[in-house]
Amino acid sequence: MDLSIAKAVITGGASGLGFATAERVVTAGGKVVLLDVNKEQGAASVEKLGEQALFVNTDVSNEDAVKAAIQTAEEFMGGITMAVNCAGVATAGRTLGRDGPWPAENFSRVVAINLIGSYIVTKEAAAVMQLNEPNAEGERGVVISTASVAAFEGQIGQAAYSASKGGVVGMMLPLAREFAQFGIRVNTIAPGIFMTPMMAGMPEDVQASLGRQIPFPPRLGRPEEYADTAAFIYGNPVVNGETIRIDGAIRMQPK
Repeated sequence: MDLSIAKAVITGGASGLGFATAERVVTAGGKVVLLDVNKEQGAASVEKLGEQALFVNTDVSNEDAVKAAIQTAEEFMGGITMAVNCAGVATAGRTLGRDGPWPAENFSRVVAINLIGSYIVTKEAAAVMQLNEPNAEGERGVVISTASVAAFEGQIGQAAYSASKGGVVGMMLPLAREFAQFGIRVNTIAPGIFMTPMMAGMPEDVQASLGRQIPFPPRLGRPEEYADTAAFIYGNPVVNGETIRIDGAIRMQPK
Protein backbone atom coordinates (compact mmCIF):
# COMPACT_ATOMS: atom_id res chain seq x y z
CA MET A 1 0.00 0.00 0.00
CA ASP A 2 1.24 3.48 -0.91
CA LEU A 3 1.30 5.94 2.01
CA SER A 4 1.30 8.90 -0.39
CA ILE A 5 -2.30 8.12 -1.34
CA ALA A 6 -3.41 6.69 1.99
CA LYS A 7 -6.80 7.56 3.43
CA ALA A 8 -6.31 7.01 7.13
CA VAL A 9 -8.61 6.97 10.13
CA ILE A 10 -6.60 7.29 13.33
CA THR A 11 -8.16 7.00 16.78
CA GLY A 12 -6.46 8.83 19.60
CA GLY A 13 -5.08 10.89 16.75
CA ALA A 14 -5.07 14.25 18.50
CA SER A 15 -1.83 13.55 20.35
CA GLY A 16 0.92 11.06 21.11
CA LEU A 17 1.35 7.97 18.96
CA GLY A 18 -1.76 8.71 16.93
CA PHE A 19 -0.75 12.25 16.04
CA ALA A 20 2.77 11.15 15.07
CA THR A 21 1.23 8.60 12.73
CA ALA A 22 -1.09 11.22 11.28
CA GLU A 23 1.89 13.50 10.65
CA ARG A 24 3.67 10.68 8.86
CA VAL A 25 0.69 10.06 6.58
CA VAL A 26 0.13 13.73 5.77
CA THR A 27 3.83 14.36 5.16
CA ALA A 28 3.83 11.48 2.67
CA GLY A 29 0.88 13.03 0.84
CA GLY A 30 -2.04 11.10 2.28
CA LYS A 31 -5.18 12.23 4.09
CA VAL A 32 -6.20 11.61 7.69
CA VAL A 33 -9.25 11.82 9.88
CA LEU A 34 -8.50 12.04 13.60
CA LEU A 35 -10.97 10.45 16.01
CA ASP A 36 -10.51 11.61 19.59
CA VAL A 37 -12.46 12.75 22.64
CA ASN A 38 -10.24 15.79 23.22
CA LYS A 39 -11.95 18.54 21.24
CA GLU A 40 -9.43 21.29 21.99
CA GLN A 41 -6.40 19.17 21.18
CA GLY A 42 -8.12 17.71 18.12
CA ALA A 43 -8.76 21.15 16.66
CA ALA A 44 -5.16 22.22 17.33
CA SER A 45 -3.77 19.06 15.76
CA VAL A 46 -5.80 19.45 12.58
CA GLU A 47 -4.62 23.06 12.31
CA LYS A 48 -1.03 21.78 12.37
CA LEU A 49 -1.74 19.08 9.78
CA GLY A 50 -3.56 21.33 7.32
CA GLU A 51 -6.34 20.76 4.81
CA GLN A 52 -5.49 17.07 4.35
CA ALA A 53 -6.80 16.42 7.87
CA LEU A 54 -10.14 16.46 9.65
CA PHE A 55 -11.04 16.02 13.33
CA VAL A 56 -14.15 14.20 14.50
CA ASN A 57 -14.95 14.17 18.21
CA THR A 58 -15.53 10.47 18.89
CA ASP A 59 -15.84 8.10 21.83
CA VAL A 60 -14.56 4.84 20.34
CA SER A 61 -16.53 2.76 22.85
CA ASN A 62 -19.79 4.19 21.45
CA GLU A 63 -20.75 2.14 18.39
CA ASP A 64 -23.17 4.71 16.96
CA ALA A 65 -20.61 7.49 17.35
CA VAL A 66 -17.98 5.41 15.55
CA LYS A 67 -20.35 4.56 12.70
CA ALA A 68 -21.09 8.26 12.20
CA ALA A 69 -17.39 9.15 12.37
CA ILE A 70 -16.43 6.50 9.83
CA GLN A 71 -19.12 7.77 7.47
CA THR A 72 -17.77 11.30 7.85
CA ALA A 73 -14.24 10.05 7.20
CA GLU A 74 -15.32 8.18 4.09
CA GLU A 75 -17.01 11.29 2.71
CA PHE A 76 -14.05 13.57 3.52
CA MET A 77 -11.38 11.31 2.03
CA GLY A 78 -13.38 9.51 -0.64
CA GLY A 79 -12.83 6.17 1.08
CA ILE A 80 -10.66 4.55 3.76
CA THR A 81 -7.52 2.47 3.16
CA MET A 82 -5.90 2.62 6.61
CA ALA A 83 -7.23 2.42 10.17
CA VAL A 84 -4.95 2.86 13.17
CA ASN A 85 -6.29 2.25 16.67
CA CYS A 86 -4.33 4.36 19.16
CA ALA A 87 -7.15 5.47 21.48
CA GLY A 88 -6.78 3.99 24.94
CA VAL A 89 -6.65 4.46 28.68
CA ALA A 90 -4.15 3.04 31.16
CA THR A 91 -6.21 3.15 34.35
CA ALA A 92 -4.50 1.03 36.98
CA GLY A 93 -5.52 -0.35 40.36
CA ARG A 94 -4.76 -3.31 42.56
CA THR A 95 -7.54 -5.87 42.45
CA LEU A 96 -7.31 -6.16 46.24
CA GLY A 97 -6.48 -2.62 47.24
CA ARG A 98 -6.50 -0.74 50.53
CA ASP A 99 -10.09 0.30 49.97
CA GLY A 100 -11.23 -3.20 49.10
CA PRO A 101 -11.64 -5.03 45.77
CA TRP A 102 -11.32 -2.85 42.68
CA PRO A 103 -14.76 -2.00 41.20
CA ALA A 104 -15.68 -4.04 38.13
CA GLU A 105 -16.93 -0.80 36.59
CA ASN A 106 -13.33 0.41 36.35
CA PHE A 107 -12.24 -2.83 34.72
CA SER A 108 -15.11 -2.69 32.23
CA ARG A 109 -14.32 0.90 31.21
CA VAL A 110 -10.72 0.00 30.32
CA VAL A 111 -11.84 -2.99 28.26
CA ALA A 112 -14.63 -0.97 26.61
CA ILE A 113 -12.21 1.66 25.32
CA ASN A 114 -9.04 -0.33 24.63
CA LEU A 115 -10.46 -3.59 23.31
CA ILE A 116 -14.08 -3.12 22.31
CA GLY A 117 -13.32 0.32 20.91
CA SER A 118 -10.58 -1.14 18.73
CA TYR A 119 -12.95 -3.83 17.52
CA ILE A 120 -15.72 -1.36 16.68
CA VAL A 121 -13.41 0.90 14.69
CA THR A 122 -11.83 -2.09 12.94
CA LYS A 123 -15.11 -3.58 11.75
CA GLU A 124 -16.59 -0.28 10.64
CA ALA A 125 -13.43 0.79 8.77
CA ALA A 126 -13.08 -2.66 7.18
CA ALA A 127 -16.68 -2.46 5.97
CA VAL A 128 -15.64 0.59 3.93
CA MET A 129 -12.27 -0.84 2.87
CA GLN A 130 -13.83 -3.94 1.34
CA LEU A 131 -15.42 -1.70 -1.31
CA ASN A 132 -12.07 -0.32 -2.51
CA GLU A 133 -10.55 -1.28 -5.83
CA PRO A 134 -7.66 -3.67 -5.08
CA ASN A 135 -4.10 -2.66 -5.90
CA ALA A 136 -1.68 -4.84 -7.86
CA GLU A 137 -1.19 -7.10 -4.82
CA GLY A 138 -4.93 -7.46 -4.32
CA GLU A 139 -4.88 -5.21 -1.25
CA ARG A 140 -7.80 -3.03 -0.26
CA GLY A 141 -6.78 -1.83 3.19
CA VAL A 142 -4.76 -2.21 6.36
CA VAL A 143 -5.81 -2.16 10.01
CA ILE A 144 -3.23 -1.53 12.75
CA SER A 145 -4.17 -1.77 16.42
CA THR A 146 -2.09 -0.78 19.42
CA ALA A 147 -1.44 -3.35 22.11
CA SER A 148 1.35 -3.06 24.69
CA VAL A 149 4.12 -5.13 26.21
CA ALA A 150 1.67 -5.31 29.12
CA ALA A 151 -0.27 -7.79 27.01
CA PHE A 152 2.57 -10.21 27.73
CA GLU A 153 4.17 -8.96 30.98
CA GLY A 154 1.47 -7.14 32.86
CA GLN A 155 2.53 -5.55 36.11
CA ILE A 156 0.76 -5.53 39.46
CA GLY A 157 -2.24 -3.22 39.16
CA GLN A 158 -2.53 -3.72 35.40
CA ALA A 159 -5.07 -6.55 35.32
CA ALA A 160 -7.60 -4.52 33.34
CA TYR A 161 -5.05 -2.88 31.05
CA SER A 162 -3.23 -6.14 30.35
CA ALA A 163 -6.48 -7.98 29.70
CA SER A 164 -7.60 -5.31 27.25
CA LYS A 165 -4.28 -5.28 25.39
CA GLY A 166 -4.06 -9.07 25.43
CA GLY A 167 -7.48 -9.06 23.81
CA VAL A 168 -6.24 -6.73 21.08
CA VAL A 169 -3.46 -9.22 20.31
CA GLY A 170 -5.84 -12.18 20.51
CA MET A 171 -8.45 -10.84 18.09
CA MET A 172 -5.88 -9.90 15.45
CA LEU A 173 -5.29 -13.29 13.84
CA PRO A 174 -8.97 -14.28 13.53
CA LEU A 175 -9.68 -10.90 11.92
CA ALA A 176 -6.66 -11.20 9.59
CA ARG A 177 -7.88 -14.62 8.49
CA GLU A 178 -11.45 -13.43 7.98
CA PHE A 179 -10.49 -10.24 6.14
CA ALA A 180 -8.01 -12.03 3.85
CA GLN A 181 -10.80 -12.67 1.36
CA PHE A 182 -11.23 -8.90 1.03
CA GLY A 183 -7.52 -8.09 0.73
CA ILE A 184 -7.46 -6.36 4.12
CA ARG A 185 -4.46 -6.95 6.40
CA VAL A 186 -4.68 -6.76 10.20
CA ASN A 187 -1.65 -6.22 12.43
CA THR A 188 -0.76 -5.04 15.92
CA ILE A 189 2.02 -2.92 17.38
CA ALA A 190 3.02 -3.54 21.00
CA PRO A 191 4.98 -0.54 22.31
CA GLY A 192 7.12 -0.60 25.41
CA ILE A 193 7.65 2.57 27.46
CA PHE A 194 7.03 5.51 25.13
CA MET A 195 6.98 9.27 25.47
CA THR A 196 3.23 9.87 25.45
CA PRO A 197 1.35 12.92 26.79
CA MET A 198 0.80 11.03 30.06
CA MET A 199 4.51 10.26 30.33
CA ALA A 200 5.46 13.84 29.42
CA GLY A 201 3.61 15.02 32.53
CA MET A 202 5.96 13.08 34.80
CA PRO A 203 9.09 14.63 36.32
CA GLU A 204 12.21 14.39 34.16
CA ASP A 205 14.00 12.24 36.72
CA VAL A 206 11.16 9.72 36.60
CA GLN A 207 11.30 9.67 32.80
CA ALA A 208 15.06 9.14 32.91
CA SER A 209 14.70 6.35 35.47
CA LEU A 210 12.18 4.54 33.28
CA GLY A 211 14.41 4.98 30.25
CA ARG A 212 17.35 3.38 32.05
CA GLN A 213 15.30 0.21 32.54
CA ILE A 214 15.33 -0.37 28.78
CA PRO A 215 18.31 -2.48 27.59
CA PHE A 216 18.87 -0.60 24.34
CA PRO A 217 18.44 2.13 23.51
CA PRO A 218 18.24 3.17 27.20
CA ARG A 219 15.57 5.83 26.69
CA LEU A 220 11.85 6.18 26.19
CA GLY A 221 10.45 5.33 22.77
CA ARG A 222 9.55 8.25 20.55
CA PRO A 223 6.11 8.67 18.93
CA GLU A 224 7.72 8.97 15.50
CA GLU A 225 9.23 5.49 16.00
CA TYR A 226 5.71 4.14 16.41
CA ALA A 227 4.76 6.01 13.24
CA ASP A 228 7.74 4.46 11.43
CA THR A 229 6.47 1.00 12.38
CA ALA A 230 2.94 1.79 11.22
CA ALA A 231 4.30 3.05 7.89
CA PHE A 232 6.38 -0.11 7.48
CA ILE A 233 3.37 -2.34 8.13
CA TYR A 234 1.23 -0.36 5.70
CA GLY A 235 3.78 -0.64 2.92
CA ASN A 236 4.75 -4.31 3.29
CA PRO A 237 2.08 -6.67 1.89
CA VAL A 238 3.42 -9.82 3.59
CA VAL A 239 3.14 -8.39 7.12
CA ASN A 240 -0.23 -9.78 8.17
CA GLY A 241 -1.60 -11.28 11.37
CA GLU A 242 1.50 -10.16 13.26
CA THR A 243 2.28 -8.37 16.52
CA ILE A 244 5.45 -6.28 16.39
CA ARG A 245 7.03 -5.33 19.71
CA ILE A 246 8.87 -2.00 19.73
CA ASP A 247 10.32 -1.98 23.23
CA GLY A 248 14.13 -1.86 23.24
CA ALA A 249 14.19 -5.47 24.52
CA ILE A 250 12.57 -4.61 27.85
CA ARG A 251 10.67 -7.30 29.73
CA MET A 252 8.52 -5.73 32.42
CA GLN A 253 9.04 -6.76 36.04
CA PRO A 254 6.12 -7.46 38.45
CA LYS A 255 6.17 -3.85 39.65
